[in-house]
Amino acid sequence: MSSPDPERPRRQRLTREDRQRQLIETAWRIVGEEGTDALTLGRLAERAGVAKPVAYSHFATRSGLLIALYRDFDIREYAIMEAALDGSEATLTGKAGAIASSYVDCVLTQGREIPGVVAALAGSPELAAVKRDCDLIFLERCRALLAPFADGRTIPTAGLRAMLGAAEALSHAAATGEIGADEAKRELFETITAMVARSAKD
Repeated sequence: MSSPDPERPRRQRLTREDRQRQLIETAWRIVGEEGTDALTLGRLAERAGVAKPVAYSHFATRSGLLIALYRDFDIREYAIMEAALDGSEATLTGKAGAIASSYVDCVLTQGREIPGVVAALAGSPELAAVKRDCDLIFLERCRALLAPFADGRTIPTAGLRAMLGAAEALSHAAATGEIGADEAKRELFETITAMVARSAKD
């Protein structure tokens, strides 16, 4: 009789919530090590050491799994930003710095995985809608935070969208080593403060 394979994950009896957490963490590892294209529910079950029906019971489809990964990232991003904001000064410099630093830090924490998931999200209307909803929550939070420094004027959506585009591009460039993290944060900070300054003049 052959001995158990030490590399094969042992099945554990977990609560449904803990099992889903395990599956999400395993999915992130697959994306990081093998790329987003390698992420299937069958591959996830194999890596997590569970039967395929278990993975399907949690996510149903590959799209459902990708949505869960993006929501997981978004929740952590929001928590990191709120913690940074809580510790920041009630000034434009303080709030803009907290937004810039927390956005870049969250992407760096996830490393190279999130760009692949974001690219996959853009590949179908269902997944793109999830990202769009998460983006809107982030943009409205930033609008409310920065409004007091725009001389009572509303910060336009176009400016907020430009800020988000810069945040995504700069943080992903930092995650891939194209630029340094401090450089990304500094450039994003300048983008945010310039946006507020333009809003105050319009």
